[in-house]
Amino acid sequence: MSTKEKLISHVMKEQPIGCQNKVTVVGVGMVGMASAISILLKDLCDELALVDVMEDKLKGEAMDLQHGSLFLKTHKIVADKDYSVTANSKVVVVTAGARQQEGESRLNLVQRNVNIFKFIIPNIVKYSPNCILMVVSNPVDILTYVAWKLSGFPRHRVIGSGTNLDSARFRHLMGEKLNLHPSSCHGWIIGEHGDSSVPVWSGVNVAGVSLQSLNPKMGTEGDSENWKDVHKKVVDGAYEVIKLKGYTSWAIGMSVADLVESITKNLHKVHPVSTLVQGLHGVKDEVFLSIPSVLGNSGLTDVIHMTLKPEEEKQLVKSAETLWGVQKELTICLERGRTVCCLQRKRKAFTIYTPSTYCMLSYTVVCTRVCSLYLCIL
Repeated sequence: MSTKEKLISHVMKEQPIGCQNKVTVVGVGMVGMASAISILLKDLCDELALVDVMEDKLKGEAMDLQHGSLFLKTHKIVADKDYSVTANSKVVVVTAGARQQEGESRLNLVQRNVNIFKFIIPNIVKYSPNCILMVVSNPVDILTYVAWKLSGFPRHRVIGSGTNLDSARFRHLMGEKLNLHPSSCHGWIIGEHGDSSVPVWSGVNVAGVSLQSLNPKMGTEGDSENWKDVHKKVVDGAYEVIKLKGYTSWAIGMSVADLVESITKNLHKVHPVSTLVQGLHGVKDEVFLSIPSVLGNSGLTDVIHMTLKPEEEKQLVKSAETLWGVQKELTICLERGRTVCCLQRKRKAFTIYTPSTYCMLSYTVVCTRVCSLYLCIL
């Protein structure tokens, strides 16, 4: 008999019940690992799975976390480049993607990261068909849309981390300005997680006191207190961090854990996250943007109808149009057997027939020619 057999007598005849709150993080870069440690430190899962194509880094990161399992309440930490390790996840957090470079807008990342999603999403669906999919990779709003299309999941199970972090930055800066804790400063950033985000000045308050009622010019050019600069710092915040340290990690990691907590603990908490907003606040296009949404163990169950001023709603529509300007270049058609992908651009129609199950077609302009890039998922 082995030492284990001498020490332990098995009593239960049935197969033990598996993990109930398994969380997977795809991508073990700076954001992925910051998300992973934040999730672990908040005791949000009974199993954590890590996936990446870089095997040595993946193994090293997993071992590093496992060596600290004594100090955690999640003792099962697994990792593999094979997506079978993610099977039966409750929540899958996608952080994999090309890193945002200094001075690069999130929208410029779209082409590089769409190419990566063609492989990731079908594998997640294969092994965790009932999971809640949370997209963190940038540009998060467009990639959440891509993940939704590729996965075939209902809209309530595909969520983008969106402006949850933007709103946290806003509340931090608001607190700095008022010398208050951020939790006592209430304000929302909606729209794109990026340069066209929208601060809802009409809703900014402390203890229910509207700051705009005290300062009617708040957020405008004529404001002597220059509150508009607070939103500018929110927009520029990530660029500044990237310039100083090369990447962002800790704040987005904590933001991800905040969202995962609301899902796994069924908190029904309201977060500004990216979801389909077509038909809301005058948005006509099929785009994902951040609006206040309720998160629970079924995913994104409800959206809050904010009372926006005409100028704020106009900015939100403009934010949607900014995303649609990029997103409309992508056509994703899913059809069993033969996949048909088509795109209309500059009065030229292209139709591609492939034997693959999934096909994404995107277009780039090189010199003056329209060049097609076929991303077929086999």
